[in-house]
Amino acid sequence: MVNAKRIVEEFFELVQIDSVSGKERRIADLLQKKLTALGLEVFEDGAGRKVGSDTGNIIGKMPGSGSGPVLMLCAHMDTVEPGIGIKPRIEGDVIRSAGDTVLGADDKAGIVTILEVLRVIREQNINHSGLEVVFTIWEEGGLFGAKNLDFNRLEARVGFVLDGDGAPGSIVVKAPSQDRIGAMIKGRAAHAGINPEDGINAIQVAAHAIAQMRLGRIDHETTSNIGVITGGKATNIVPESVTLDGETRSLDSYKRETLTAAMCGLIKKTAVKFGAGVDIVTETVYEGYDLSPDSLPVRLAIEAADRLGLTARREKTGGGSDANVFNCNGIETTVLGIGMKKVHTTEEYITLRDLHQNAVYLLEIIKSAQKRAL
Repeated sequence: MVNAKRIVEEFFELVQIDSVSGKERRIADLLQKKLTALGLEVFEDGAGRKVGSDTGNIIGKMPGSGSGPVLMLCAHMDTVEPGIGIKPRIEGDVIRSAGDTVLGADDKAGIVTILEVLRVIREQNINHSGLEVVFTIWEEGGLFGAKNLDFNRLEARVGFVLDGDGAPGSIVVKAPSQDRIGAMIKGRAAHAGINPEDGINAIQVAAHAIAQMRLGRIDHETTSNIGVITGGKATNIVPESVTLDGETRSLDSYKRETLTAAMCGLIKKTAVKFGAGVDIVTETVYEGYDLSPDSLPVRLAIEAADRLGLTARREKTGGGSDANVFNCNGIETTVLGIGMKKVHTTEEYITLRDLHQNAVYLLEIIKSAQKRAL
């Protein structure tokens, strides 16, 4: 029932539409047309106005007649940079970009999977209990679309986000929380050649603080990073200020909180040692989730995988996704692996087999929901 040729053709169509974060208007307009043509009631919410994108989240509803749960199906519309002018190509069983951009399988492979399943359901008149499709904006870098989604539009309390890098059959049941750390260190400017002793080098303060931090992999649940440093005006000026941007993540919220406090403490202590000032702002970007084996989306995904002969794997991840936000808003949601590899790089790829299998698997999950209700 799933049309492999149609999936590939639509995937090629979607990835060639530029939709880097904050500039999703063209892909959103096309997806609204596609969903409307499939008979869905389609809405665009106001998330774009809140976060500075040129479009909002797209929500589509396909009413059902079954007695199972309404399911929410989600994928994000945006891609990371470099994502302008993507040229996909097939090499054997693999789809890649021309090599100077990402491919955009993250997350247009998820979008095309949902669209194909909706078509098959309509063509084959497959019974279901109602589907709600959510295509979000600006997932990359902050989950901004999901955070500003109009949840009043949704009835579903069970969801699936198609945005995992595992093979079809992988089910993300545990994801971390994340803190963002922003610090401005305030030194004192001076001429670097005439009177450097009168200055306080803010970059030096930052370097000493960072050198004392535990960065990278802390343990099997926890990571930290200082990702951006900005400061200085010229080589002949002792830098007066510098900003640091970093993060902590952990599957254990206590570990995340402790690590964030330790990093901030080191910055403050070092600033005092050098006589510098410091302003620090921390923010919990998203909370984590931990789904039990008995949670409905996990059970449905495992049952569907078993019927298809796929290896169902319950997995944890170090990355956040829209599922973090959905779980915090009363929609029990798991992330499904869709086979995309080396995402966020110009070597990103996906296989033809996985593109096809994704749609077969999602369709079987929807059938599982209905079978469970009978």
